[in-house]
Amino acid sequence: MDQVSDRRIIVVECVAILFDMDGTLVDSTSVVQRQWRLFAEKHGLDYAHIMRISHGRRNAETIREIAPHLATPEIFSGFDEAELHDRQGVVSVPGSTQFLNQLSIHEWAVVTSASRALARNRLSAVDLPLPNVLIGAEDVTAGKPDPEGYLAAARRLGIKRSECVVFEDTVPGLSAARSAGMPAFGITTTYPHTHLAPFDCIVDFRDVTYERTSQRTIRLTLSCL
Repeated sequence: MDQVSDRRIIVVECVAILFDMDGTLVDSTSVVQRQWRLFAEKHGLDYAHIMRISHGRRNAETIREIAPHLATPEIFSGFDEAELHDRQGVVSVPGSTQFLNQLSIHEWAVVTSASRALARNRLSAVDLPLPNVLIGAEDVTAGKPDPEGYLAAARRLGIKRSECVVFEDTVPGLSAARSAGMPAFGITTTYPHTHLAPFDCIVDFRDVTYERTSQRTIRLTLSCL
């Protein structure tokens, strides 16, 4: 690891890369904020508190915490449906298109707290490729920071957990990767790098270079904050 200006250059090798979706590949901040604000106003809830705890978690888990009396299948599906049809302001994270286009279908997966339908919707909305392996909210019994989703992705890819590298934008997601025994890096779409400490962070995927060093191994060079 070398010191370059105010950045640190970190080189890691892996077999596959696991990505969160919201805030990592897709910046859907405007939709997330808008839908939670509408939900808070409709039900008389504290919007600021919701935003402090909701990032990186499944919607149902957030609703159970903030308003247990609203934790019903009808409320969950209604919120998910509203998000599914709201694409206004959704954009790709800088560098994500170029980065994903370098990877073969067996070299990456998405592990998200969103539903599979919402993940596909948002990836398609910003013209990002769809992964062969997509672990969504309905595929796990426990959401992030539980490692279940990341371990499931490694199994689906047919590789060891130690052969994965994870990119995430929230503490619950990074903690899930760490609990899964996977090297993890933050991306500062949602929070500043100080909030994601002690994890090393990139600003976006323009800070990552990709090299295939063998038929099976990927080398990533990261310019970290």
